[in-house]
Order: sequence, then structure tokens, then C-alpha cells
Amino acid sequence: MLAVLAPGQGAQKPGFLAPWLELPGAEARLRWWSALAGTDLVHLGTEADADEIKDTAKTQPLLVAAALLAAGQLPLDDVGLVAGHSVGELGAASIAGVLTPESAVTLAGVRGREMAAACALEATGMCAVLGGDPAEVLAAIDAAGLTPANRNGAGQVVAAGSQAGLEKLAAAPPARARIITLQVAGAFHTPYMAPAEQALAAVAGGITATNPHKILLSNADGAAVAHGPTMLSRLIAQVTAPVRWDLCMRTMADLGVTAVIELPPAGTLAGLVKRELKDNLPEIVTLNTPDDLKAARDLIARHAVAPSHEPTMAFLVAVAPVAGTFEPLDGLDEGTNVTDNQVIGHIVTRQGRTEVLAHDPGVLVEWLAHHEDPVAPGQPLARIGGHL
Repeated sequence: MLAVLAPGQGAQKPGFLAPWLELPGAEARLRWWSALAGTDLVHLGTEADADEIKDTAKTQPLLVAAALLAAGQLPLDDVGLVAGHSVGELGAASIAGVLTPESAVTLAGVRGREMAAACALEATGMCAVLGGDPAEVLAAIDAAGLTPANRNGAGQVVAAGSQAGLEKLAAAPPARARIITLQVAGAFHTPYMAPAEQALAAVAGGITATNPHKILLSNADGAAVAHGPTMLSRLIAQVTAPVRWDLCMRTMADLGVTAVIELPPAGTLAGLVKRELKDNLPEIVTLNTPDDLKAARDLIARHAVAPSHEPTMAFLVAVAPVAGTFEPLDGLDEGTNVTDNQVIGHIVTRQGRTEVLAHDPGVLVEWLAHHEDPVAPGQPLARIGGHL
């Protein structure tokens, strides 16, 4: 299985979009998205310096636009899984079919402006805690009155909150841990961003979200989300909730991801994957310029779903509604037709059995979990395809 990943804030570099604008139609598309985002994405991606693209209001739509611009150059129909880090989730949701590119860029513009405005209300910030015992690190963050805003795996936790709390943590860091102050505008993914969440929800209320046709992981808990409106609600709530990228990588490992493409500006997420999944390291392509497209396309050809001359399939994912042990329905084999809301299995828990439903008609293409497998809430259980 191949995963496509969209990076979040902090990955941007001055001029990183310049080579992409040489592709036919790229600059025109970016200018259209600039009108939706309310900021000049062409300037930001080509001429702006590091200080200018550090501005949250500008960085967020720039990153989403960059991911979607590059994704548009790839044959992603048969890619099995997508995920994004923080604002990268908007790009991932668009690639999975939940949002249109226009909706994703528009929401990124609102999200960036409103989070920047929320940062100006109170003196807050973030710091990276590298190393140390994970339990001790979380305890120290809590003792300082801070929030573990990003749990990135590979021994990296980002703490966020008041300046006083950050100073307290720096004065008494966890054993064997290093504290690095981050140059950000405020405490992202904490309750300090509540005004931004409310503003984003007001705009998102006018957007129609559709069900994903790929496995789409959520930053909230690493779970696959199979319902478009639910994913949109999660995207809004994530503004004030911690990013659990560690759980997203755990799900990728559980699903047996064999290859990863990180969209531009690439490198940050690839580095986390290399450190966290080193025991079963996927093949990785970091897509930073059009020169990397050949390697990315080759990776897709070797690790994505095998191409076919049959009509194109739109894939949906059935996920576990609760934690427990999975029991697929007896006699329901791969290749069998299923109907809307058909029971395809059960999750066995101490409280009883919970039905697993196919929410759309189609063909049971692939079981992703098997008899008596332990499963977590949101874990993908089966891929169901329907002809377009």
C-alpha cells in the first residue's frame, strides 16, 4: 500500500514553489487559488523571504496549495492512503475526495487568518521537547500547564501554551530531554485557538463534504474516517485539538504501508516516518521539484493498486465503530457484491457485538482486517469499490 502525505506549517522554504510554476497551467491555477485564499500565493511561493512565509495567515494556504499543485501532476487514482499533518489535513482531504481543491484552499485561508488573529489575543507559544521518557515528558508538560499540541512520534513532542508555562518547562525540563523554542505566532492546537475554530466552523457550514474514496487518516486519533461530513467536523475541531501524528504513523504501520510520497515542501514527515517505522521502513520519495515526479510516478506504479483496463473504481473504506475483535461475515469473500448498509461483520466486545456496515453499495475489493484481529475505533476493515 502506498501513502501520500501532506506536510504542515514549518516545512515551508523561500522560493520552493518556483520550479513548479514552470509547468503548464500551474501559475494560472495558483492565481485562481490566491483569489480564494485572499493572499498572493505566487509571490509567497517564489519571491517572499523566510520571515514573510512564516506568517501563519500566509503559510497555511501556501502549504495546502503547494500540496495540491504537486498532487495534480501524479496519477493518484490507485493510491490507497492519504494523510496530512495539521493544516496538511486540508490538502489530504481534497486528494481523498472529501473537499474540492477550491474548498480546501479557501478553508486554509480562513484557518490561517483566524489562527493568526487568535495568536494576537494573548502571549502564547510552542516548544519542541526532544528525547526523554515519553511518560515523563507528558507529565512535565502537564505540570507546566501546557498542552502536548503535537505528538509526532520518534521522540518528538511539541508543547504549547502560555509564555509563563513555556518558561517553567524550560527551567525544569524532563530528564534526558532537550527543549527547543519554536518561532511561531502562538499556541496552535490548544484551547487558545477557540476563536479560530468558531470562525472556521461558520465558513465550513456552507461546504458540502463527500465521502473519501481512499483511506483518509485523521490527526485526532490516527483513525480512518469514511464519512465526509464527519471528516469536515474533525478538520474544524483539530484547530484546538492536539495533532496525533504518532497515531497516524501507527495506523500506517498496522496497514502495512510499503511506500510513501511526501508532497512539497517535503522532508519533515519523511524524516519522522524513517525514525518511527525503521523496523519496516517504507520506500520513500520526497517530492520537492518537478524533477522528482519521475521517481514518484515509478513508486506509484510499483506500490499502488494494480492498474486495470476495467472501468475506474471509486473506493470507500469500512471502519471499526468500536474497539474489540473483528469477525467478518461468514461466506463474504473478496469480490462479492454488497448492498447499501449491509452488515459485513461484527466487532466483539465485552459489552456484546457491534455491527460493521457497508455504507454504500459496491464490491468487497479487499479485507484489511481478518477473523479475530484486534481492532481500534476507526481502524480500516475493508475496501469497497463501485464503478464510476
